[in-house]
Amino acid sequence: MKRLLVLTLALLLIATILAGCGGSGSNEGNTAAPAGDGENGQTGERGVLRVGMECAYAPYNWAQPTDANGAVPIYGSNDFAFGYDVMIAKYLADYIDYDLEIHRMDWDALPPAVMSGAIDAVIAGMSITAERQMTLDFTTPYYYASIITLVRVDSPFAEARGISGLSGATGTSQLNTVWYDICLPQIPDINIMPPMDSAPAMLVALTSGAVDLVVTDAPTGMAAVMVYPELKLLDFFGSDDDFTVTAEEIEIGIALQKGNSELLGKLNEALATLSMDDFIRMMNEAIKVQPLEVSE
Repeated sequence: MKRLLVLTLALLLIATILAGCGGSGSNEGNTAAPAGDGENGQTGERGVLRVGMECAYAPYNWAQPTDANGAVPIYGSNDFAFGYDVMIAKYLADYIDYDLEIHRMDWDALPPAVMSGAIDAVIAGMSITAERQMTLDFTTPYYYASIITLVRVDSPFAEARGISGLSGATGTSQLNTVWYDICLPQIPDINIMPPMDSAPAMLVALTSGAVDLVVTDAPTGMAAVMVYPELKLLDFFGSDDDFTVTAEEIEIGIALQKGNSELLGKLNEALATLSMDDFIRMMNEAIKVQPLEVSE
């Protein structure tokens, strides 16, 4: 089915969101200098900011075959990365006068990679949770992602007015996300299936009928329904029957190695020059060039 090939590139965001993880997963043979080495006078060259992301989570990030629209080469690959996260990474690297490298990794491999120093930062739509903050440092938010539910339009849950209306459903979401760990268990009598490795995989589970619903963020959900007319987005925001989440669980930040205060300070200084309007404008620009499908 062509849609299974399309999923990694098919999540298209509509940009009226103010409340806002694909690839080989390999980083072997990485010999790039850590960010900041150039400034230490050891090489006399500019520092390199090595950024990890899935390159499979549009509209935040995706892979494409050319450098169209300013896409950045993916380290160790013939592909290029683009999307909102890449645009943010380019802006930050330019601001701090570093060269940029994009490293494609599986979602679950990103935290260990930055903790070990294999990469310098994770810019991949990652929520700033207390649990993650135990092992990673985070910048100030660069986006905000509210929580929604996706169901099929022909589902008995399609007319739910709150999470209580989803009682008894079978659901899933992506591995190691607040959607799976925190939100799904809040649905009464939910039958929670094993987590999916990626956002495209969870949509496959939903469209194939393997589950009744998935919980995800608003950008992913609003994109999915534009590509899949058989899906319906349920947003319970503002009601008394919505998911209970904290600000830290919807604030999206850049993850760094614990104690990398120099780079943290530089990135926060750069982010401080951007406003919410800038974030929305950059997301709009990413949307305009978001590829909807790839050839078989």
